[in-house]
Parts: sequence; C-alpha cells; structure tokens
Amino acid sequence: MADASTGLDALGDNPHRRLNLLTGEWVLVSPHRAKRPWQGQTEAIPADTRPAHDPTCYLCPGNERAGGEHNPDYAGTFVFDNDFAALRPDTGDAQTEIGGLLRARTEPGICRVICFSPRHDLSLPQMAVPAIRGVVDLWADEYARLGALPEIGHVQIFENKGEMMGCSNPHPHGQIWAQRSVPMAAAREGERQAEHFAAHGRTLLADYLALELDLAERIVVENDHFVALVPFWAVWPFETIVISRRPARDLTALSSEERDGLADVLKRLTGRYDALFGVSFPYSAGIHQAPTDGEPHPEWHLHMHFYPPLLRSATVKKFMVGYEMMGEPQRDVTPESSAARLRDVAESGGVR
Repeated sequence: MADASTGLDALGDNPHRRLNLLTGEWVLVSPHRAKRPWQGQTEAIPADTRPAHDPTCYLCPGNERAGGEHNPDYAGTFVFDNDFAALRPDTGDAQTEIGGLLRARTEPGICRVICFSPRHDLSLPQMAVPAIRGVVDLWADEYARLGALPEIGHVQIFENKGEMMGCSNPHPHGQIWAQRSVPMAAAREGERQAEHFAAHGRTLLADYLALELDLAERIVVENDHFVALVPFWAVWPFETIVISRRPARDLTALSSEERDGLADVLKRLTGRYDALFGVSFPYSAGIHQAPTDGEPHPEWHLHMHFYPPLLRSATVKKFMVGYEMMGEPQRDVTPESSAARLRDVAESGGVR
C-alpha cells in the first residue's frame, strides 16, 4: 500500500484547496474550523410514525394521486409520469436571442416518478438487497427506454430523501428527468472525462478509483463490483461517490452480478448513514451515466453521488451561503475524517 498520508500531512491543519477531478472546480478545506463552537441553527428531527400503508399518500398502492389517477395495487416497484412535471414532451422547438446577449430555447422532456416499494414506511437501507436490485433494474429499464427516444439526449435519475432535502412525500421514491440537453453538472463531468480518456485511453474514474483503493483513506464500503468512498474533493460533510470497479458507461452495461453488487453497496452505505446519527439520514443522490445521444461515449464511467446536508449531528446541517455562494465551496471537516466515521460506524438496517 502506498503512503496515504505523506501529501496531506504536509498540509497539517492549514487551509488548502482541493481540485474536483470531475468538474474542474475547487473546494476550500479549513480543518482548524472544525473546533469552533456552534451557536447557529439546529434542525428539528421529524417524528417518523409512518404506517406500512397510508390511505392519504399519493404514492401508496391503490390510492388516488394528486392528479386524479389511481395507482395500481403494485407489489414491487412502480413508475409513472409525474403529475406535476418540470418538463413536458409536447413542448415545441422555439428559441430567441435578444441583443446578442439574452438567449433562451424551449426544452422538451419527460419526468417520471419511481416508487421503490409498496411499503410506505421503508427507505433504501430498510429494504432487502433483492428489493433494491428491483429498483436498480427499473432504473436501467427507464434509462434505456427514455434514452432511446429521438428527442432525449440525457436521462437523470435521482432521489431526494427527507424533509430537509425538500422531499414532499415520505413514501420511498425517486425521480427521472429525461430531456433534450445534457444538464450542466453532467456536461462538466463529461468534458473532464473526455479529456482524460483522450490523453490516457482509460476512464478518469478508473484511474481515480485505483488510486483511492491504493491509498485506502477514504473508502467507506466495497464489494467485488462497486466501491463507495468520500471523494478527495467532497463539498458536503458526509458526501460520497459510488463507482463501478469495471468501467461501464451506464446501468444497462452492468451484468446481473454487478447489479446485485450495486444493490448491496447502496444498502450498506445508506445503512451507515442512518447509523451515524441514529436518524433516517437525509440526502440528495443521483446517478451520472453517459448521454443518450447515440454516440459511443467510451470516456463515461458509471457513478452515483450522495450529497447529505448533516454536519455535526442529526440537528446541525451544512449551509451553502456567504463565501460559498460568492466564492467557492468550503468545508471544515476533512474528507478523510468523514470517511473514517462512516467506515467505523456499525452497519444498520436503517432508521424509521
């Protein structure tokens, strides 16, 4: 194993900047500020008394949704068009430019909702691995189906978990937004990955993952097919990235064993999140994979981001304000210490 600490030890407790390899952006790390007292806002922990089936829930089996449709009595996963979609497939193609500076163009797309389970009272860490595998399969199916449409160039799969992350319904679910354009976050990652692949003939994340496995400082959980780690450039206190060991451009390229591996890592990672502060851990998570524009994209390497807001406890969250809005992201707790805390906590079956 390489000497993992040589470079970082030289920095000590001094403020320093770290480069995000995937975006080309920088994050300011201020380790000495982790010792400062906290007298700021604390969050209330919402009581979780969810029943297995809620007759008032828009997502539970057999219930009427807000748009008037009725859900089937589904027993596994269930997907449908969002009743209040941010994108619409019937949007025409129009654009405008004013004074050579103001530009706008219509953006057609499709928004879908995925219910992970018929159980209203579960989240991913409480689900069995085979049930999570069903979610992975549905993600792959929807990516393939939506991506095959001629007007769709990118498929974004994501989940907002918890009231703190703006989740409007506690039933375990995620979303899919498919649109013509590649959105900015994925586009930036695509550019960096393409540059690396052109220069080295290998994916950026394959080389990065090999280095992280050698250093073994920021690994959280792993199996034969996937690794979850706190990235060197993490912005959020307990941010993680899940990377496939074998470079795969998208979910459809995964073997059955690799899909099982992804389901296993997702359960173990989210279980560690819940165990960290003894609460159902809030986060925004999303899968980044190749655009669906018909090009081969050998540079793309499948990965999934988790961005949880909690900082010191279940009641203290990280705010992106001030310098972070006007300058660049900043964090106090180092990614190495966050990874150690997640790695050392006992895996749990999730918190309700």
